[in-house]
Amino acid sequence: MISKEEAVSILRAEGCDDKVISHCLLVSQVAVKLAEKNKAMGRDVDIALAEIGGILHDLGRARTHDMDHAIIGVTLAEKHGVDKPVLEIIKKHIGAGLTPEEADYFGLPKDDYMPRTWEEKIVAHADNLVKGTQVITLKKRNKILKERGADKEQRQRIKDLANEVDPNESDEPDDFDDETL
Repeated sequence: MISKEEAVSILRAEGCDDKVISHCLLVSQVAVKLAEKNKAMGRDVDIALAEIGGILHDLGRARTHDMDHAIIGVTLAEKHGVDKPVLEIIKKHIGAGLTPEEADYFGLPKDDYMPRTWEEKIVAHADNLVKGTQVITLKKRNKILKERGADKEQRQRIKDLANEVDPNESDEPDDFDDETL
């Protein structure tokens, strides 16, 4: 697997601006904390994979800020010889994943973009907790999603992912009650 420094070099080589790089580094830090927490709960989590996946998750933003940044990011990462598990994190980090039907709706290749491994889930969740270069609450993420027109199913999926990845984090128990969804 590549090092943290190599991952940042890839972001720079592909032309990611400093804001994207700062965002990716913060997502990576959050992902490492979540990975350590999950490992302490006895889950089989590769902390280094979560760290590198967090750094490279938005590589495609070097070319676009549209939904297809995940697919473009995979293509760019492949060019640099990035390992398949990291490619899967890049591909599946959007929200809490996309079904093949949702991917088709958004103009992506009809494929399964649902995070399956702990590392994929952790990076997707970490990305949901970071807006730009600030860590935000799940409540704030829900508000942003509602403003962007995300439907109840998509928002529920993010809540479910949060509960799966960080089940002991209950400082905002009413963030996603039926009225807010």
